[in-house]
This record gives sequence, C-alpha cells and structure tokens, in this order.
Amino acid sequence: MAALAVATAALAGCGDDAAPLSTFVLLDGSSQTTQQLKGKVTLVNFWATSCTTCVGEMPQVISTYDKYKDKGYDTIAVAMSYDPPSYVVNFAQTRKLPFKVAIDNTGAVAKAWGDVQLTPTTYVVDKQGQIVKKYVGAPDFAELHKLIEKLLAA
Repeated sequence: MAALAVATAALAGCGDDAAPLSTFVLLDGSSQTTQQLKGKVTLVNFWATSCTTCVGEMPQVISTYDKYKDKGYDTIAVAMSYDPPSYVVNFAQTRKLPFKVAIDNTGAVAKAWGDVQLTPTTYVVDKQGQIVKKYVGAPDFAELHKLIEKLLAA
C-alpha cells in the first residue's frame, strides 16, 4: 500500500510539459493529433470499460464537457489497448458520449503520454498544448472546473 501511495504522489504533480505528439484514432475512423488540440482547453481521459472508477466518473466527465464545450473546451476519452473495441463502441453509444472517443489499439498513445497504465488517468491540456494537470484516479470535479475556468479565461 505504501508503494502505491508513493507512486501516486510522484505522479500527482505535472509541470508545464508539452502534450506529447500523438494521433488519436476516433471511433468514426477519423483521427486527431495533439497539434489539433491547440486553441482549446482539452481533457484527455485514459479509461477502460472494465474500470469501475472510469465508468463511475463518466457522467461527471459528460456534464463537464456539456458545461464548457461552447467556451473553447474539448474532451477526448482514450480507451486502453486491452479494452475490446466492441465494448468501447457499445459503451459510447449506450451512454451517448458527446465527446470524441479514441481507441488506443496499439498502446502507443498511452506510452507517449507517460506510459499510462492506471485508469482513469486524466490530463488537462491548455490552449497552448501544455499539460497543466494530471489526475490518477477520479478528479475532484469542483477543483477541475475551477482549473478549466481559469484556463479558458487565460
């Protein structure tokens, strides 16, 4: 348990690092690169359909997206490579996910973003393409909203 606490503490802070260059393959077959995120505040959420915390936080991820989407905010939910694509598609359709959903079928995106293995892992990327916050586990959504509002105002 102590080792987990140390690992989580080490991951909690995130400096102003540029979001890694990666290509997200979306459910509709199109793709989006991290370069295309610039100009918006973006939540990049690594998740899995088998992750109970991920499933549990999804309604709040949706409401956060709905609250800020018209103000320059976007969300990309990146399903982990071990998640069967049919499960991801089914989840996205039945829950009517309103934002972009990507499948990281090779694991390359998770690797590029700091070798993400724990889900949910969520990054907040500012308009300049810098990672300003990383959450391992469900974010404190009140704190997240304050951060999004600050970044949108900048």
